[in-house]
Amino acid sequence: MNGLDVVGVPAGGWSELGETARTLIGAAEVLIGGRRHLDLVPPEAGTAERRTWPSPLRAGLPRLLDECGERRTVVLASGDPLVSGIATTLIELLGPDTVRVHPAVSSVALACSRMSWDSATARVVTVVGRELDLVRRELAPGQRLIVLSSDSSTPAALAELLDGAGYGPSTLTVLSDLGAPTEGRTQTTATAAEGLSDVSPLNLVAVECAAAPGTSLLGFGPGLPDDAYDHDGQLTKRDLRASALSRLAPGPGELLWDLGAGAGSIAIEWARSDPRCRAIAVDRTPDRATRISANAARLGVPGIQVITADVVESIDWLPQPAAVFVGGGADLDLLRRCWHLLPAGGRLVAHAVTVETEQVLLEAWRAFGGELVRIAVERLEPLGSFAGWKPSRAVVQWAAVRATTDGPPS
Repeated sequence: MNGLDVVGVPAGGWSELGETARTLIGAAEVLIGGRRHLDLVPPEAGTAERRTWPSPLRAGLPRLLDECGERRTVVLASGDPLVSGIATTLIELLGPDTVRVHPAVSSVALACSRMSWDSATARVVTVVGRELDLVRRELAPGQRLIVLSSDSSTPAALAELLDGAGYGPSTLTVLSDLGAPTEGRTQTTATAAEGLSDVSPLNLVAVECAAAPGTSLLGFGPGLPDDAYDHDGQLTKRDLRASALSRLAPGPGELLWDLGAGAGSIAIEWARSDPRCRAIAVDRTPDRATRISANAARLGVPGIQVITADVVESIDWLPQPAAVFVGGGADLDLLRRCWHLLPAGGRLVAHAVTVETEQVLLEAWRAFGGELVRIAVERLEPLGSFAGWKPSRAVVQWAAVRATTDGPPS
């Protein structure tokens, strides 16, 4: 395929398309789109063969595109095809040099105009083909959200999620069929959730977040409260977690291995740092793996990959990470193997709570450098009629950055 054009179609259809878009569609030999988009193009617009999307979409796309061959192919999409649209998938499959995108006004821009919101003040969350739990990461008092709905069931499900998360007073404005003669607007609160059962499948939801009194506010930084996690005692505690994440230094799009993940707190807070961050949590205990998945969904990062496997065996087939966290029970062979698998600039952090594992981290520090610190935390607790400091078990933390992959590390 020499290339294909992806044309964004406004809700008003053919009459609102510009001359360039009409010319592309008229010259096409193959038109691909959903039935709704294809029906918006009048028969006299051209003689192209019309093809609808395969199901399942991602699996069927390569065959469909192969059948188009070298014929001039135009894909029809809604609004801006790069806003939670098909153009992103096509670029992933074919590359940016093959796909030419011709956007119309996006649904996000239309929503901001209807709400009189500065677009810079709103966070966009798409749940099209994704889990609704993604919204949880963005919840904060005063936050503005534009949630791109999967279908007509999304607004009611979103209201239920918000109410259950302590954000029942939030205002929901459902904007449907934006830009079309049938455009609609329904406003309610998450607690009331009135009028959300009968909305167009083509909708999005503008949310003005407001928390109910007593709702725990998590924030976006590392070191969530320990009680934010369901755990069986295997949890990297709050202060140590914040220290580890500051050294793991998550960057957009980077992948973390959380080995021996326990409750998954390091992987979860890595993923919460940026929507593009990815994490794999490995634990050999099925119950813990189930718990990690539940914690991740509840804290707004359901995309974390959870693997039930032996840590040592799993690293042979996991994709290369940008950073690795080993929460406990590390041995020198495991740390060496993780180190050699890191790219230049990769980070490795490990914790030790026993003298034996401390010796392992000392050997790793001697071999690879970095920093070795001992962290002791004391908390004020009642002591009879007074108060006193109660120390927690001290933890040794080793953190290192691999400067280069040229030759063996020294």
